[in-house]
Amino acid sequence: MRDEKLVAFGQRVRELRKNKGLSQEAMAALAGVDRSYMGHIERGEKNITLTKIYQISEALGIEVADLFPRTVTPSVSSSD
Repeated sequence: MRDEKLVAFGQRVRELRKNKGLSQEAMAALAGVDRSYMGHIERGEKNITLTKIYQISEALGIEVADLFPRTVTPSVSSSD
């Protein structure tokens, strides 16, 4: 069973890559990873390192935060 967070991250990477008009192969080359590894990332099959996240953001020319899907975060109440 795949982690929903990894799948969402991978879908976001794929969306941004396609918006830039990059093939998976070209994106992998820019990010310094193997094309098949990029496929695993986009399918949510790999829990990648922070280093790889930075490599992907640099390859896309975007901020790291932009790689993460926008989700509604529940508010946290303090018990002071």
